[in-house]
Amino acid sequence: GYVPRWSMNNQHEFTPEGQEDLEKWSDMITMNLYPDAHDGDALAAKANAVLENYKNHHGKVLKTNSLPRTSDRPAEHFIAVVFGRQNFIEVALARFKLVDGIGCSIVYSHRIYGQKVGDPMSTWIDHNGAKIERTLMAWSNIPSPASLGELPRKQ
Repeated sequence: GYVPRWSMNNQHEFTPEGQEDLEKWSDMITMNLYPDAHDGDALAAKANAVLENYKNHHGKVLKTNSLPRTSDRPAEHFIAVVFGRQNFIEVALARFKLVDGIGCSIVYSHRIYGQKVGDPMSTWIDHNGAKIERTLMAWSNIPSPASLGELPRKQ
């Protein structure tokens, strides 16, 4: 039920019907492509770089996890982080995976707007975080990078 909203520089954003305003959304899926990441080591480097970027932007890391490679699948990585801002709080749950030989992150984000919204976000995470993590990590029909094309750009 998510609709393409915007794309630029290998980043593609999707929100549900009724959440067209990219300045005030509650739920978003973002797919980031890393065209120069073609193997497990390069994907791990991208995941680590994103983790450091989250920390540099004052994100509080809630969880990290890696699934070791197997004989038929490269390693995958997961990051959960929360960002407190002046007028909203946002949680981002990110899976890093090779799709069609290209590094990708699939990020589910949820925002709650207002001040002093830490308790409602904690409740939301308690009720939804583990379920969304399992859904992200089990998602097998991820769109191929080539199928994304270019979506409308932000003005």
